[in-house]
Amino acid sequence: MKTCLRYVLILLCLINSGHSLASDKAGVLHALNDYLQGTRESDPVRIKNAFHPQAQLLLSHDTKPFWTVTAGQYARWFDRKSDKQRQGKVLSLKIDGDIAMARLKITVAPPYKAYIDHILLKQIAGKWQIVGKTATEQTIQYKNKKILFIASSASFHGDTELPAGTSFSELVYAYDTFIKAGYTVDFMSTRGGALSLAYVNTSVPIHKQYLYDPEFMYAIGHSLAPEQVDASQYHAVHYVGGSNAMYEVAEHPQIQAIAMAVYEQNNGIISAVCHGTAGIVNLKLKSGAYLVANKRVSGYPESFERQGAPYLKAFPFFIGERVKARGGEFLHGERNKPFVEIDGRLITGQNYLSSVAVAEAMIEVLDKR
Repeated sequence: MKTCLRYVLILLCLINSGHSLASDKAGVLHALNDYLQGTRESDPVRIKNAFHPQAQLLLSHDTKPFWTVTAGQYARWFDRKSDKQRQGKVLSLKIDGDIAMARLKITVAPPYKAYIDHILLKQIAGKWQIVGKTATEQTIQYKNKKILFIASSASFHGDTELPAGTSFSELVYAYDTFIKAGYTVDFMSTRGGALSLAYVNTSVPIHKQYLYDPEFMYAIGHSLAPEQVDASQYHAVHYVGGSNAMYEVAEHPQIQAIAMAVYEQNNGIISAVCHGTAGIVNLKLKSGAYLVANKRVSGYPESFERQGAPYLKAFPFFIGERVKARGGEFLHGERNKPFVEIDGRLITGQNYLSSVAVAEAMIEVLDKR
């Protein structure tokens, strides 16, 4: 009996601990959101709500090596609408007891500038608020262009218990190429939140690099849900593969709307790699024609799949067959070799080895604009 009671108490402690952590995270994100939205929408009341009244901001000044302003002074800088567009997102977050540290990226345009904020928060009288902030301008020359990665939230093949996930290689190789070229990357998944990962190998240097990169891991651990995405912000969408890309993406109406808005309204690019191509087979132009109709398209061919394997029986369709059924020409190269098809603003690759080439082809198109 004593043993049972001990297990019950341990379980209750774990449940309460998890609830407290989730509650703290929600409180911290609420304060950060007030700060980001308040400064974006020139709303001093919302900015003041984000900061503790006694908060101090250590900011840069041309002539003062140490310059502090109060939260009230800072909020008054936003008491009128600005013609500059201001965007912000959380890069990383760490909560320890009643204090938290967040790292944010803030972009302002035009002209385009990027800043990194370090934010100190504290829970006082049950409310999380910002108690300190400092910022620095990023020296990396970012372009004012954003890429939206699209992934599935599925963790299993269909209704089976066979694990499935997003290819880590396809995430990091493309991400690394875009970041080094000065692009900003956001992640969206079918249900938002942490991505299910597959094919992680710490013996691969770029895998190890990004597994220990807190900014990258925070981003894929907090992917946007489709309803959180403003399609007007993006110059391209990139469908990432992995075995779970066969599920939830192709039939998702909001994701379809976002991708086609980027393609038709923003004159942007649609790209896909490997099983990510499954996500584009149902996309339609305003004319009603399928996006892939009369276009050259690549992706992971069914002939490369492990024939007879249990996972293959769960696939809702085969990529090559579906592309052909939509009027497209499905092409691929040799197994385990990169292969890319560029047909106007539709750029696709057959496997993870094609990720860098697909990203570079997209950059070449985008840099000419």
